[in-house]
This record gives sequence, C-alpha cells and structure tokens, in this order.
Amino acid sequence: MNILENFLSADEEQEIVSAIHMAEKNTSGEIRVHIEKNTDEPIDVRAKHVFHALKMDNTKLENGVLIYIAIENKKFGIYGDKGIHKIVTHSFWDNTRDVMQEHFEAGAFKTGIIEGIKNASEALKKHFPWDVNDRDELSNEISKGKV
Repeated sequence: MNILENFLSADEEQEIVSAIHMAEKNTSGEIRVHIEKNTDEPIDVRAKHVFHALKMDNTKLENGVLIYIAIENKKFGIYGDKGIHKIVTHSFWDNTRDVMQEHFEAGAFKTGIIEGIKNASEALKKHFPWDVNDRDELSNEISKGKV
C-alpha cells in the first residue's frame, strides 16, 4: 500500500480542492496543500522549503499559504508568505494549527485540512479581499511527494 497515494481518497482530495476554490472566491490570497511521505527536516523548515519549491512566493501580494503534511512523521506545518506574515499574529497560526490538530488526532484528516483552509481563508479575506481584477495565481490541486 502506497501511504502517500492512499492518505486521502480521490473524493476527499476533490473536496479539499473544492474547499480551496471556495476559499479563494473571497480573497486574493492563494492556498495550497502539499503532502509528503516524510521529512528529515524540522517541519517548519521543510514547509518553508516546499513553499519556495512550489513557487508560492511568486504571488503579486505575497499572500500565499501552504499547508504541509508529512504523513509518516505525523506532523504538519502552515507557512504564510511575507505579506500575510506582516499582518497576522502568531496566535492566528496557532489557532489554525490547533483546529487542524484536533481533527487529525481523531483521524479526520480531510476535515482537518478543510478546517485549516477555512481558518486561513478568514484572515486572507479580511486582509486580502477578493478584487475584480484578481486571478488564480497558483494551482488549487494537492501536490504530493518530494519537491
């Protein structure tokens, strides 16, 4: 059994992609989810590396958010670009993490990811509202594996 491919079902992945799409209807911010089997790096360091590898730092307003998950390590991280980091406090990220962690501990990974997306989108909507000239700058698809 491939742990990476079987972490979420195809239907669960589509629900997550739909949640990202819905969240981005209210903000110019960009949200992505990346899943890897494991990492040897500290989770915050790896999330930052993946963020840059996925070129999430190329958004016009520097308002990308990555939800990174290392399955075998049983760890995840949330990394926001400079534009977001200047505005929101650490307690915002802590709250998003806590919401996700509660669901993850219950084995509800899809729900935890979707709730993390919703939580992140609230800050994005408040500080980076959707604009008529907004365009989707990054893929909403879940990326997987080493980058």
